[in-house]
Amino acid sequence: MLPYVVQPGDTLLRIARRFEVNAASLTAANPRISSELQLMPGLLLSIPLQTVAVYCVQPGDTVIRVAGAFSVSIQALVAANPGVDPRQLVPGQLLTVPAGGYHRIVDARAEYGHRELTADMDALQREYPFLTKTVIGHSVMGKPIYSLRLGEGARKVHFNAAMHANEWITAPLLMTFAEDAAQACSLGEKLCGTDMRTLLKEVSVWFVPLVNPDGVELAQEGLRRDHPHYQALLQMNRQSSRFVKWKANVRGVDLNDQFPAFWEEEVERRAATGPGPRDYPGEAPLTEPEALALAELTQREQFDLVVALHTQGQEIYWNYRGYEPPESERIAYKLAKVSGYKPIKLRGSDAGYKDWFIHDYRKPGFTVEVGNGCNPLPVESFPDLYDEVCPLLIAAMESAANRK
Repeated sequence: MLPYVVQPGDTLLRIARRFEVNAASLTAANPRISSELQLMPGLLLSIPLQTVAVYCVQPGDTVIRVAGAFSVSIQALVAANPGVDPRQLVPGQLLTVPAGGYHRIVDARAEYGHRELTADMDALQREYPFLTKTVIGHSVMGKPIYSLRLGEGARKVHFNAAMHANEWITAPLLMTFAEDAAQACSLGEKLCGTDMRTLLKEVSVWFVPLVNPDGVELAQEGLRRDHPHYQALLQMNRQSSRFVKWKANVRGVDLNDQFPAFWEEEVERRAATGPGPRDYPGEAPLTEPEALALAELTQREQFDLVVALHTQGQEIYWNYRGYEPPESERIAYKLAKVSGYKPIKLRGSDAGYKDWFIHDYRKPGFTVEVGNGCNPLPVESFPDLYDEVCPLLIAAMESAANRK
């Protein structure tokens, strides 16, 4: 057994992913822990040992290349070699290579939040230098809100995810698509039957995978006593430290009710008494820095088409009060055909990002409710969700490229 001290932010699945062990094996080796209990920092766990190999670093090797060659995650390779600088391997170094079977940069087998996103964006940039990472704003608690740009085309597309905290699985979905698209472009390969190198000469895509990093942290890790907003959050969440149903940002504002598209009507319809887990639109439009960052990016880039990923329902919302352009319905049915989702002409909803985009720009905008079930959707459903989302996002890019 390998000893491991629980760190802040650790969960059962994150630890299992880091050491490339089965979650069931981890709980069997540590009978006092479970996926339902919040892990306390400082707790000493026993990690089941895995079969390892030793590799001598060769000239030109990188952590990504070695991890890929042995089908292990980058995180597991780095964790197995604590004395090695992962940014610069030295020829002749001996690396311990744990047993693996996962060779992607983006690893969606556990909770995915700000730490994972930051590390993955850096790794993707190293592997694919044509990607451009920027900070478009900061959350209430000061976390950077990242944008990742891919492509060189004149048509501009925007995809965002994880606006609602307990819908965080949309973040690794979007990041996995960014990785696959970048790899296909780099190698001149097809993705879902589409030549990505050709498509990305026509289209540029701005990804914002984690709009609500503070809220996602709460939904995944719960509320700890050292949280700077501890008392306010505890009161908003009915004195519970469990935040799995939390959708809002850290100030209890629903970010997808923050946009200036008939915002007053949304306030009246929601009839929220104050900040809380969901449905509170705030004191005015765009008071929250996360929503403002998204609005400012949109105003600056003047996108031709946008898609906001949410969960769940397997539905595509494509209209807004008749302001949508004529081609929006046709595009919605194209997205539906490749994903199996149902296009819905929505009524009685205002102040969302898609609503504001359609209202202000008169261009195609879509809210996609990914998957089916109860939020948060389980990580075990990720492969099926990605099979639905990947062709949908490509179809959205193709639709933008074909706009007249």
